[in-house]
Order: sequence, then structure tokens, then C-alpha cells
Amino acid sequence: MRRAHHGWRFRATLAGIYAALVAMPHLLSFSQKEIAVFLVINVLVVVSYRLLTLTGEWSLAHAVLMGVGAYASALLAKRLGVPVPPAMLLGAAAAALVAWVLSFPLFRMKAFYFLIGSFAAGEIIRLCWKRFREPFGGPKGIKLIPSVPDVEIGGLEIAFFDPVNYYYLCLAVVTLSLVVLHRLEHSRIGLTFHAIHWQDRLAESVGVDTRRYRTIAFVIASFFAGLAGALLAHYLGTVNPNQFDVEAMVYVLIWVIVGGTATIYGPILGVAALTVVNEIVLRGLGVDQARPLVYGAILIASILFLPDGLESLGPKMKRAFARIRGPHGQP
Repeated sequence: MRRAHHGWRFRATLAGIYAALVAMPHLLSFSQKEIAVFLVINVLVVVSYRLLTLTGEWSLAHAVLMGVGAYASALLAKRLGVPVPPAMLLGAAAAALVAWVLSFPLFRMKAFYFLIGSFAAGEIIRLCWKRFREPFGGPKGIKLIPSVPDVEIGGLEIAFFDPVNYYYLCLAVVTLSLVVLHRLEHSRIGLTFHAIHWQDRLAESVGVDTRRYRTIAFVIASFFAGLAGALLAHYLGTVNPNQFDVEAMVYVLIWVIVGGTATIYGPILGVAALTVVNEIVLRGLGVDQARPLVYGAILIASILFLPDGLESLGPKMKRAFARIRGPHGQP
């Protein structure tokens, strides 16, 4: 009975959150609407990154693999005339394919060595984009990327150059992606990811191919990162190597660490909270150039005082409240 009540309460809370997300763009200024678009895209980036961390590995190539999806989708749409929606999916598939190729050398390493190896692999890819003007456009990247085509529903034309409409498109795509990632985590494959993270030697002793499962996590995470990159490229209309440099990757790491990785909503809390800090607080004070300094201070404070991330605040507050109320619910 209590479990059914908890499930109903969770669904009601989720419905309330999505109702607020649907209404939110109409309460924002134009620039804030664009920030909302980027925030939704970044949610997919951090949640897909978390999938890889379930196996115990942390990569520094995730931002570059996001760029692979962006570049591939842009080239397919601009050079080959592929319609934008299929180009986005093919761009995501290209990111997954690159991740699969990289898995052969990278998963010969573990822990710190994997981290450094992924950084080197990502930089090789990114420097290729800067070096070759054909087809990647060199340092200036690719411009005039086709946007998502307008659609007509019931006589109403929906133009996706409008940030509100693109926000709703991204919200739908990201929601579907989160459902897939959530179900995957709670499937047999996801449970195996957790087992590899905590007891990889024990998992190997019972016949689990840990390298194969780490590759699966890496490829799937890269697919969704590539999809996020494609969404970004077709909204901005341009893509260049500097968008996916090590600085961008560091921000992804900070979002994930500050939010936490124990649950799927941890990274979402991290990216949402730090986006508010950056875009509202720092820009409001006119000190947005201090973003690296502030992010660094937040990261250190999080590691020292909240090592399990923002997601651990809820349970901690609940336990503290229970102690205050006493064993029989009385103060």
C-alpha cells in the first residue's frame, strides 16, 4: 500500500515538473529562452555521460563525441542533402561508431589511464577538424547548417527557428532519450554495468565479459551525446572545433560531479543548478568572466561538504527531519 502511494506521489511530482517545463518558456525573455534550449540539450549530455560512469569509467572524450554527432549531422544535411531529422539520427549513429572504434585501444586501459587515453583520442579527432578545411571547414568550422524544417499541424505552421518551438522539440527528444536510458539502467544490462563498477573481478569470475559491457556503455552514451550535438548544430546553424574543446568537457565533468551519479536525476540537478548560477547570478552581476573561478570553488566545496552531490540533499534533509520529529512522529 505504501509502495503504491509512493509511486502515485512520484508520478504526480513528475507530472508537475513537466507542466512547469512546458509553461516555462512563456515566462522567459528571448535570451533566457535560448538558454533554456541549451539547458535541455545539456541535460541529455550529462545523463548520457552518467551511463558510462555506471561501469566505473570516466571519459574526457564525451564532448568531442558530441561534436562528432554535430559535424556528421551538419555534413549529411548540408553536403548530401539528407533531411535534417534522419541526419540527426545518423549523426548520433556516427558518434556511436567512432566510440566503438575507439573502444578497441581505450579499453585496454582502466581508471586513470583510460581517462588520459580518452582525452588524447578526443584531441586527435578535434585537431583533425581544425586541420582539414575539407570537409570540416578548418578552425572556422561549418556554417549555414540547415535548420529543422517547419511543420504544419492542423493548419498551424510550426517554425523551429523560434526558440520556444525548438525548446519543445528538444524537450520531447530528451524526454524520450531519458526514458530509454532509465529503462536501460534498470534492465539486465544496466545491472551488469553496476556489477562491473563495484566488483569487476567478481563479475569476470562468473563469466561476464567486462570489456564488452564497458564498450556497450561507451557506445550507447556516445550515441546520445551525438544526438545532443546534432540538436545543438541545427539550432545554432554553425559548428566549430572550439565548441567541443577540453574546457567544454571540464564543465560536463563539474555538472556531473556536483549533481551526483547515484541516480539519473543527479546530473540533471547539477547542470540545472550551475546553469542558474552562470546565466542568472554571474551574468546578472556582470562577472560572467569569473565562471571558471566560481565553478572551481563550487566543485571544491561540493567534494568537501557534499561528496555525493546535490542528489544526496533530499535524503539527508529527510533523515534530519525524521530525527527532529522523533521516533513517533512528534517533535
